[in-house]
Amino acid sequence: MNHTLTLNSPILVLLNKEGLMIFKIVTFISIFCLLSLSILQIGFLTKEFYLIKNYERRLTELSKENKILEIDFSKMNSLANIENYLLNEKFVKINGIKYIQIMESSIATKPH
Repeated sequence: MNHTLTLNSPILVLLNKEGLMIFKIVTFISIFCLLSLSILQIGFLTKEFYLIKNYERRLTELSKENKILEIDFSKMNSLANIENYLLNEKFVKINGIKYIQIMESSIATKPH
């Protein structure tokens, strides 16, 4: 008695001529789709890389401009510039402070 085990695998079914042709067509379509997707992904990655480089360049420019503005701001707010501003706006420099003397008897107080 001969015991044999047979398997019906999809690969064995493809061995005939029509099955082999279908396998080739499916393989070609799959390879074409995968190549198309990878080309699209490379295009998207290139676009994103270009945008990141532009943003980094713009960030560097803005950082430099910010430093210049900080320096200009500190120059404008220095004491020498404030004194010049006050003189140009016709403020008068005071020589001394005189306080008004108020007698205690003239102050209105609350009765106890």
